[in-house]
Amino acid sequence: MSETKIYAIANQKGGVGKTTTCVNLAASLVATKKKVLLVDLDPQGNATMGSGISKNELEYSIYDVLANYRPILDTLQMSESGAYQVLPANGDLTAAEVEMLAMEDKEYLLSKALKPLISQFDYILIDCPPSLNMLTLNAMVACNGVIIPMQCEYYALEGLSALVETINQVQTLNPKLKIEGILRTMYDPRNSLTTDVSAQLAEYFGDSLYRTCIPRNVRLAEAPSYGQPALIYDRQSKGAIAYLAMAGEMIRRNEAVETCTA
Repeated sequence: MSETKIYAIANQKGGVGKTTTCVNLAASLVATKKKVLLVDLDPQGNATMGSGISKNELEYSIYDVLANYRPILDTLQMSESGAYQVLPANGDLTAAEVEMLAMEDKEYLLSKALKPLISQFDYILIDCPPSLNMLTLNAMVACNGVIIPMQCEYYALEGLSALVETINQVQTLNPKLKIEGILRTMYDPRNSLTTDVSAQLAEYFGDSLYRTCIPRNVRLAEAPSYGQPALIYDRQSKGAIAYLAMAGEMIRRNEAVETCTA
């Protein structure tokens, strides 16, 4: 079996589609017969809710795993709508971040927690909070690569350079960390700024820029309020089709890399 791929979905700018990407990519990978774990590392718990799990009724959450060393298997829940496993989060995670600062090996807490079950999954996707804090640092130390969802607008490029700098710094803790890919979200090709920024991204990041673009899509925006990925909510929607294409592109990339290194 090929090595488990662990990706942090990160961008310190809010509202760029991190959680939407996590939930829909997880469901799309499941649709291609992959075993997937979604780790919700955002105290807002949106990925948990978007997977159809109530963040307010959790017996245990990722807070217990990170702050109280609770075994991760006690905490996993199945997303009935998406058919993937979820390590859920809620507001308790805000306290965990403060408590983690005083803990030993604080940057490696998530990495250690995930270790016992990594081999059970093909893909582990980590939904990061919209800031470069101790939780995001834990995600970057635990993963193989960072997927950066971003809108094609001027300020997004500015924030991207800070994120790239952070990734470079974290390589001292996790030498295998790299930018796995840049994903253009809320994409509108009719907008000239979108096409300008898109061209700049292609120039700077080359093959790291995914060909798939995620369009602005009403069904994609509606799906979380029903606790469902877009693929379940409306399989024919442009958003659902785009994330299926994205999952296919990711899998092909990984297979190409494995063929080269075999």
